[in-house]
Amino acid sequence: MLTPVVNAIAIVIGSLIGMILKKGFPENIRKILFFAVGLSTIGMAINMIIKANNFLIVLGSMAIGGIIGELINIEGKLKKIGDSIKEGDFSTGFVASSILFLVGPLTIIGSITAGLTKDGSLIYMKSLLDGISSIVLSSIYGLGVMLSAISVLLVQGTIVLLSSKLSFLTNPLYLNDLVAVGGVMVLGIGLKILDIKDTKVGNFLPALFISPILSFLTSLF
Repeated sequence: MLTPVVNAIAIVIGSLIGMILKKGFPENIRKILFFAVGLSTIGMAINMIIKANNFLIVLGSMAIGGIIGELINIEGKLKKIGDSIKEGDFSTGFVASSILFLVGPLTIIGSITAGLTKDGSLIYMKSLLDGISSIVLSSIYGLGVMLSAISVLLVQGTIVLLSSKLSFLTNPLYLNDLVAVGGVMVLGIGLKILDIKDTKVGNFLPALFISPILSFLTSLF
């Protein structure tokens, strides 16, 4: 369980640095950071999406997951939390950073490897990358990025603990479409960061649980 703790601490430290730096950024620097993060996010999303095995699974996962998320109103609940702590960009920061830090092959493969073989090197490398990313993200979105460390701790910790049961997720049959679903959500984040379209990405979070189920069902036929 050391690996998810290290990853969470790296995000907290990076976020603290970013929030301190945020106060000294002039408006033009902040704006160019928005563009840098938004465009890079879209590029990352495209790289994730093109690895899909079956885009119908991606579409089905997003549709079913989106309906579930809309009924639960995940995005609305996150916005209420942000309003209660007077953090206007809390929802965007929390959802964007949680998805960016958790949706990717390195998270799944690294956590399962750490659980099965006690080798945490992949997650330690990811921790460094997440720490650097959290500096930039928190300089824009503030506290929501720091609290995404809780998501990382819970999700990666669960994967490590259940690694023997979840090792099937490293199979490209499940992994590629799961990453692609995450990629579509990351694309939505990029559009939101660039202020092109507010896609309520938080409401699509259940799609990440739907994707492996659909992949399994399609493998039966």
